[in-house]
Amino acid sequence: MAVSIRGKTLEVPILQGGMGIGVSLERLAGAVAANGGMGTLSAALCGFREPDFRENPREANLRALTRQVGRAKELARGAGLVAVNVMVAAAQYADSVRTALRAGVDAVVCGAGLPRDLPALAAEVPESAAAIAPVVSGGRTASLICKLWDRHYGRVPDFVVLEGPLAGGHLGFSAQEAREAQAGRPRPLAGLLQEVLEALAPFREKYGRDIPVFVAGGVKNGAELRRYMDRGAAGAQFATRFIATRECDASPAYKQVLLDAGPEDVTIVQSPVGMPGRALKSPLIRRVEAGAQPKITRCDRCLAACDCRTAPYCISRALIAAVEGDWENGLFFCGANAGEVNRLSTVREQMDQIMNEWRAAP
Repeated sequence: MAVSIRGKTLEVPILQGGMGIGVSLERLAGAVAANGGMGTLSAALCGFREPDFRENPREANLRALTRQVGRAKELARGAGLVAVNVMVAAAQYADSVRTALRAGVDAVVCGAGLPRDLPALAAEVPESAAAIAPVVSGGRTASLICKLWDRHYGRVPDFVVLEGPLAGGHLGFSAQEAREAQAGRPRPLAGLLQEVLEALAPFREKYGRDIPVFVAGGVKNGAELRRYMDRGAAGAQFATRFIATRECDASPAYKQVLLDAGPEDVTIVQSPVGMPGRALKSPLIRRVEAGAQPKITRCDRCLAACDCRTAPYCISRALIAAVEGDWENGLFFCGANAGEVNRLSTVREQMDQIMNEWRAAP
């Protein structure tokens, strides 16, 4: 059951997905790691609570990230692993990767874009032994990344996160594919897993080591985790269910929004990043769909690909509003099964439940 990742051992095959802005920071990531899993901080505008964030957002984010990684490692007490999730689409992508590595993080996971230069960024911090991993949506993406990294840097991923179309937040699928998945017609995650395993096989052989694959997006419980592991996965990534824990860094009001949501409240949205995403249908989303959302009046250029002149709303302000529990103005990213989360618990309880289900599965 234990997984070896770049010389370190992950005792429990559970990754906690990075959730921004501010949903998974040091408290949640540290608690997951303390229980033997991989806890993941989100680097997305992680300094939004710093006193000088409005005047110096870039400095505030990097300062906060350094402190948060250190605190998460303290909370982990030497168990599990602490990772940082960095969006390739973020304007501070490269600086965030370097900062996380210098802070002593165990792994850097990159999605929301193709992390072509992640090995080069890792090489800039030679004192770090951190693992690097891409988030992929299928075998084609996994193969492309491995070929690029192998050809240009003589390196391949230390592990891979495969996110299917039922995942929350930004998706590597079209809006139509995401809607079909929500309606019960997804591309089976098991099929995508087989694609990725086949794509990685020649690189495993060339480098003489495993490249563990963790499945994500719609993995409901430990029994499903067991089935995916029987098909070749090293484990699974869970995210939405960890929001409803006492250790989650989001506000109590944010957690209550999730607890109150039903399956009918989950929808597909278009993000200013240029990708579809899955979120709760909050008043903000309803205003955007109706063309009634006010225009953006200030832009901090947090996303490289976002044009405030045409963006339907400011994603950074919407995510900050959400983490603070502002239902009217928040963007509440969530997974497809968010409507089934209805009880506040602890990280320990969640992880014990998953692993007990894993052990009981036939």
